[in-house]
Amino acid sequence: MVSLQEQLLKAGLVDKTKVKLANQDKNKQKKVERRTGTESVNETRLAALETQRKNAERARELNAQRDAAARQKAILAQIAQMVEKNRQSKGAGDIAYNFTYDKKIERIHVSAAVQTHLVAGRLVIVCQGGTFELVPRVIADKIAERDPALVVRVNKSSSELDADDPYAAFQIPDDLMW
Repeated sequence: MVSLQEQLLKAGLVDKTKVKLANQDKNKQKKVERRTGTESVNETRLAALETQRKNAERARELNAQRDAAARQKAILAQIAQMVEKNRQSKGAGDIAYNFTYDKKIERIHVSAAVQTHLVAGRLVIVCQGGTFELVPRVIADKIAERDPALVVRVNKSSSELDADDPYAAFQIPDDLMW
């Protein structure tokens, strides 16, 4: 193999005197190091190590970002699969059921039986891909663990009233029509 000095000489970037002076300086430095027993600091080597350390740190950060994106994608796929497998029918669509989503009042048309399940808290409204789906409460809880923003509406069942609620004696019906 041809050394870097020889390659530079052939390319005409340096002349023989500069190569000779560089070799002499290098030999003098080695001689001084042997005499004193100390090792001189090689700035280029330190710079190369620092660059290598920065590159490794940057690679770790990029890997962490990629891993986080992959985890998020896996969570979204799990949620989509849970909604797809456990989607409940809205019924014939006789009754308009109103709820709030993203500071807006939204409406879905459901049957009377589905409305009673929604009011009782047995069914929950979940936003999946811009559409509203009905899933059982257990599945909605699992979805809320992964991404609580997707669960739109959860009614408490009558058995889940707070013990310290000052208005517990005054029951308000949730099935009022708007």
